[in-house]
Amino acid sequence: MTEEPQDRAQFHAMAQGTQEDWMNIVSHAVPFNRDLPNRVIAHLKLLEGDCGGFAVDRMEHSLQSATLAHRDGMDEEYVVCALLHDIGDTLASHNHAELGATILKPFVSEENWWMLQHHGIFQGYYFFHYLGLDKNMRDQFRGHPSFEHTAMFCARHDQNAFDPNYDTMPLEAFVPMVGRVMAQPKRSIYLRENRTSPMSAAAE
Repeated sequence: MTEEPQDRAQFHAMAQGTQEDWMNIVSHAVPFNRDLPNRVIAHLKLLEGDCGGFAVDRMEHSLQSATLAHRDGMDEEYVVCALLHDIGDTLASHNHAELGATILKPFVSEENWWMLQHHGIFQGYYFFHYLGLDKNMRDQFRGHPSFEHTAMFCARHDQNAFDPNYDTMPLEAFVPMVGRVMAQPKRSIYLRENRTSPMSAAAE
């Protein structure tokens, strides 16, 4: 929907902004931010059809990872992390783990964020040696509080999620989980002292 000029802030430089301008901007940010889970799901769907040489396409791998986590009794936040862990493949081919971690950082625990941020290195334990790389690259993080959590994710819910015959749950089963996990940020520079965001649905 096109915004009329009167619906927009009147400043051309932020130094000229007024309270009225910023309340107007916030009124537009609330529905935009509320729709974030839908935009994330739309981007996740870009993984469909690209196998990259694997036995399943990237979307199936993501769904299979989330399904394994769900059936393993992991909590909803962890399952959403499993679903979105490789969402960066399309735009961050050389550092995909970091993009998924960045998207979910405001909404997940420090432990799950660290897992997402570093899972690429930990996943390398299973194949880096075939590429002339150090399969034990993850050892640089040994002793970190989230080391075992991340190693467990790769062992149980990532490296084994390439089975074309697995009865993977459909994306529709996970969409409500994504919505709940991403409904309200836990950490952000935009959070007030009372931990509410002026630009989230909860602030309405």
